[in-house]
Amino acid sequence: MTPVLDNPVWHALISGNKALALGTDTVKVFPKEISPIVGLQEYTTANFNILYDITSFDRTIVLFSAEDQVIPDSWRVLHRISGLQMVYAGSPLPELRDDEEIISLTDEHISQMLLLTKLTNPGPFAARTIDFGYYQGILKDGELVAMAGQRLHLYNYAEISAVCTHPHHTGKGYARQLLLRQMYRMLAAGNTPFLHVRNENSRAINVYKNIGFETRKEMYFFVLKKNDNANASL
Repeated sequence: MTPVLDNPVWHALISGNKALALGTDTVKVFPKEISPIVGLQEYTTANFNILYDITSFDRTIVLFSAEDQVIPDSWRVLHRISGLQMVYAGSPLPELRDDEEIISLTDEHISQMLLLTKLTNPGPFAARTIDFGYYQGILKDGELVAMAGQRLHLYNYAEISAVCTHPHHTGKGYARQLLLRQMYRMLAAGNTPFLHVRNENSRAINVYKNIGFETRKEMYFFVLKKNDNANASL
């Protein structure tokens, strides 16, 4: 049996994130306003064709895979990104500090969340990504300067996501404090924290390692859009 973390989006969409899932028995997606990431039960031509049929031409989607996939010609590959999947290994966590006031982020913060993620590019973030829940942040003079939240929830694994800090506020330990808050909450709920990070983001990788994450596997992220030629390979 393939480990569930090898295909995390699919397993999230049939378990912990099931309430947000759209699609078919073998291809599932989140609503466009929540997230562009999609899940295929298997990376077959038939499932890529189903995904093609249920995806609008104006939508950009993101596919996660533990293997480098050959993408059918019916899709344009806008970006192919190599990254790491890291899982908390269970080492003792540092005590939480109250150096900064960490708040729960709500709808009133969405515009600032979109601005911060656009500036820092931690991964796809849409107008209703907040619906995944548990987003927290740090404000300075009314401005959101750091945030982190949860995205995928598959069985007893919970993914930390959208970890980002405004460039004017890096080096202050904000990301670490937000990460630890997320980890303590996930562990208290009986879940194992995991996350995804780009290979070249050595600064973030070092932060994650220092907190207790270990690299589980290399992952590939494909940013795709339907080919304008509808008959490319169908």
